[in-house]
Amino acid sequence: MPDSPVPSPAPNPASGGQGSPRTLFEEKLWPSWWLWLVAVGLSCAGILVFAPISIAAGITAAIVLFVIITTLLVLSTPRISVTADRLQVGRASIERQFVGEVQAFRKAEATAERGPRLNALAYLCIRGWVDPVVKIEITDPNDRTPYWLTSSRKPEELRTALAKPGA
Repeated sequence: MPDSPVPSPAPNPASGGQGSPRTLFEEKLWPSWWLWLVAVGLSCAGILVFAPISIAAGITAAIVLFVIITTLLVLSTPRISVTADRLQVGRASIERQFVGEVQAFRKAEATAERGPRLNALAYLCIRGWVDPVVKIEITDPNDRTPYWLTSSRKPEELRTALAKPGA
């Protein structure tokens, strides 16, 4: 009897087609425009410091300073990513099954979450140039972290992406 072909597994709707999970939400917390302006200003200070030696040295110092500051800003920009089975906020990552209630806060409420209401055991990924925050409850019994608090320019979209199916 000839071998019958082995049926291929049903496609996983959570995958993007190449074996990796489909991203439901992604955001990078890039620095605000005014922080780039500060970087330019600090870089220009190099001209003032080295101008007594030579203008060429001052311009070179300004360029080197700007490259260093830009590199540091880009490398320190955290990423928030939600897939069907995983949540990643900055360097932290957790399975979605351990994500509980998700709340979004803006303005005075966001300030209170970052300040007086903050739990010392919470994981923080906040940026001063992004006002809204999202509080993500962690339900893993082996994790002492009660929740993650992260800045987000799109808090409602992040909350929707983390919502439990059927909730």
